Parts: sequence; structure tokens; C-alpha cells
Amino acid sequence: MKQTALSLARFTTAFVLSLVCLSSIVSLSQAADDAKRPDRNVIFFITDDESPTLGCYGDSVAVTPTIDALAEDGTLFRNAFATTASCSASRSVVMTGLHNHMNGQYGHTHHFHKFSSYHDVVSLALPRLMAQAGYRTARCGKYHVAPEAVFHFDKTIPGNTRSPVEMADNCKDFITESSDKPFFLYFATSDPHRGGGDDKTSSLELKPNLFGNKPNKKAYPGIEEVFYDPAEVPIPEFLPDTPDTREELAQYYQSVSRIDQGLKRLVDILKENGLYDKTMIVFTADHGMAFSGGKTTVYEGGLRVPFVVRNPYEKNRGIETDAMISHVDITPSLLDFAGALDREAQRPKNPINANAFWKQRGEAMAENRSGGNKFDQYHGKSWVPLLGDAEATTHDSIFASHTFHEIQMYYPMRVYRDNHFKLIWNIAHKLDYPFASDLWAASSWQAQFQKGEDAPYGTKTVGEYIQRPEFEFFNIETDPHESLNLADDPAYAKALEEYKAKLKAKQKELDDPWIMKWSYE
Repeated sequence: MKQTALSLARFTTAFVLSLVCLSSIVSLSQAADDAKRPDRNVIFFITDDESPTLGCYGDSVAVTPTIDALAEDGTLFRNAFATTASCSASRSVVMTGLHNHMNGQYGHTHHFHKFSSYHDVVSLALPRLMAQAGYRTARCGKYHVAPEAVFHFDKTIPGNTRSPVEMADNCKDFITESSDKPFFLYFATSDPHRGGGDDKTSSLELKPNLFGNKPNKKAYPGIEEVFYDPAEVPIPEFLPDTPDTREELAQYYQSVSRIDQGLKRLVDILKENGLYDKTMIVFTADHGMAFSGGKTTVYEGGLRVPFVVRNPYEKNRGIETDAMISHVDITPSLLDFAGALDREAQRPKNPINANAFWKQRGEAMAENRSGGNKFDQYHGKSWVPLLGDAEATTHDSIFASHTFHEIQMYYPMRVYRDNHFKLIWNIAHKLDYPFASDLWAASSWQAQFQKGEDAPYGTKTVGEYIQRPEFEFFNIETDPHESLNLADDPAYAKALEEYKAKLKAKQKELDDPWIMKWSYE
């Protein structure tokens, strides 16, 4: 009996020692991983109002050699979607991993629009959590979210947001700073957003917008401007093939090529300083191009975005994938790369305690900081495991929730889309579709609008674009350009009801306040 007890004691001691040793090995392994973190830098490059009009996406005229090369050395997502085609609302999704119906940023934050995210979103906010994970953080360019205390970066780097090479040069000191911490750079151009006035040299009665290009073929510092022939630009299915559209698209493409040169300068800075193979680069846009049928809509032209990721630690390169991803996936993915995401729970490993955060700062103590929401989990999930694998999949559907663009533009829409069908619920369908000020003034729109409601506009008429039905239901497999609404087709009545149920279930899952609209109105 004594021998048995002695053997048991020896076994227990040995077992405990083995656990201690195993724990030490795990700790040493974790320490080794942590020691590698200074080599896990991130540049997140986001453009403004850009569709996948890039060479790597098969565009026949786009001069975009840098992003094309990045795609050849990384992973290109063919089915990447914004969740809303509006600048501020979309960027709030990018930096929270939450749909804007939950984070509270329903529309623009600047001027009298004055939307902002809930204060308690700080629990999940990307820049705060990257800093907490040990990153030096900086932003350069367009910001367009609020409150600043929620979306705070250590540094704000100045730069003309229409001059991307100049922006990149201004970021050089931050990128190359001697530090034992990795860096996270949020780089946001204003190109190819409309702006800068109209091209007065045009012979057309309605002058095309310059899309940020300098008039009279002048150039920004460090830029070799690429000029496009309006006769050669491809016309997206949602736009009319008119001289006005062609001239505006030529200006748009010039702005796109300028972006590419800004990306090249960033890549050159990384390579010159031995950082290219220590830095993940993510390239995307906040939403689709600034043409009616694109921006502010939830049609494919508004939601589809370019999305290219080069992970220097991924062995498989030049991968193209049809995996469906969404902007809600960005924050969890970047945190995953930084080692700060709990993948299983879809939340940060160390979320910020919002109550303690605001109490310590002495701010927002009497505010409606949450809207009744619990900010304890991301709507999205990491796409890092998908990189380098053309067959990997993640979501089987995407959800979009648009409510405002400008404050005058209340037009809530909800979308459920998978690889078979796409359902759009125009909740305020009794209203005329509202226009962003720059889209209303666009020569490509006005040229058709002035012809009357029967004038063609892409796959619709002008009248059909303005007055929309409650439901739009498309067979996205056979009709990728959304040309035929099946909502009133008896042959698709059963499928329509199935997708309404799917949409409602997703709204319930995502705590969408507009779900109540199913019950009245």
C-alpha cells in the first residue's frame, strides 16, 4: 500500500513538472511570436469612390501597374463588398467591424450632417485596439468619422489628399522610424471622388467633373498624369453610353491612375528601407464609383469594391479567390494579423472597457453612448486564413444596411445577397430616390435627366431610377447586372418569400432597428 502511494506521489510530481515544462515551452513560444510582432507592419490603403476598375480585375484600359503587381504577389478578392455606398458610414464600418445601423454612424460626419458613432464603439475600434496591441498608429488623408476619441491615431500626418505621392513622402518618417514596435498606417486618398470643378475645355454643353484632376492637364508633385481617350473607356452596365458619361469616365480613370502612383511610392519606401517583406498591404475603396447607379445605391455598382491583400508571410502568391468578403471583416482581420483577435469569439482578445475608458477621460458620462447595443463582438470575421487559398470560403452571404448619405437623403435600404439571388428592400420606397449633391449635378446624369423620365439610364430608365419598388429581386447568377426585377414574377414568388425571411433573420441577428418596419407601414 505504501509502495502504491509512493508511486502515485512520484507520478503526480512528474505530471506536474511536465505541465510546468509544457507551460514554459508555450510561454517561450508565445514570447517568440511576440518578438516577431515588430516585423508585422500594416498599411491599410483606402480610396474614395472607386470601383474595381483596375488592370488586375480585367479592366482593358486602366493603367494601374502597381496594384496589378501587388495582386500578382498577393491575394485578389473578386467578391468584396462595402456594406453601404456612403463615405462616412462605410468608413465607420471599416474601423469597427460593425454595420453602421449598429455603430450609429448613419451618414456623413462633416458640416451640418453631423452623424457619429456611439462612444462605446471604442470597445471594438480598430486604431485604439491596434495601439493596445503594441502598434505605432498614424493616419494620413481622408478621415471622415467621429468621435475622434473613439477613432484615435497616435499621429495625424498632413498631406494633400489629391496628391498621393506627396502623401506617401510625408509618411516616410513614420514608416522608417526606429522603434521596437510595428507600425499601422491608415492611408486614405480623396481620389477618385468628384471634385475640383468642371473641365471647361470640354466641347460638350454639360461640362464633365474633373474628379480631382488639375485643369489644363497639369500635374500634382511626383505624378505623371495618365490621360484617357473618352472613346476608349469601358461603360459599366449601370451607366448610359453617352458622350457625357464617356468624358466623365475619362476624368475618373485619370484619378485612378494617380492613386496607383501613390501606392508605388509607398512600396518604394518600404523596399528602400527593408520593410516590404515585413509589411502587410491592404488595398480597397470605401465603395463604388461616384456615378448614379454606383455611389449611394446598394446595387452592385455601389457595393462592389477592389480588394487586394499582400501578406508577406503567405507563401502562396498570385491567388484570385471568389470568396465573399465584406467591409465588416476588415477590423477583425487586421487585429488577427496583429495577434490581437479571438477568432472563435470574433472579438478582441483584450477589448477596451468602455465604461472605464470614458470615466478615466471624464467624457461623455451623460451621453447616450451605446444606443442600447452591446459592443462585444464583431459582425465580420477574419479573412487572414483565406489568403493564399483560392478555394477557401468564409461568408455564404452578405448584408448591407444603408440609411443616409447626406442628412437630406433619408432612404433606408437593406440587402441580403448570396451567390444565387439578391434582395433589396427599399424601406422608404414611397419617396423619390434622393440624390447626393455631386451626383445630381453630374453631367452624366443631367444629360439623361433633362431628356425626361423615359430616357435610358443603364439598364433602367430615368424614371425607374428615381421611383423604386418596395422590393427588387435579382437572379444574380444569370443577371449579374441587375437588369430584371423578379419581385413581381409569379415564377419567383416562393423564392422571394424565402429571401425576405432570410433578410429578416439577418436583421434580427444583427440587431437592426429597422426590422420593426416589417410590422407597420
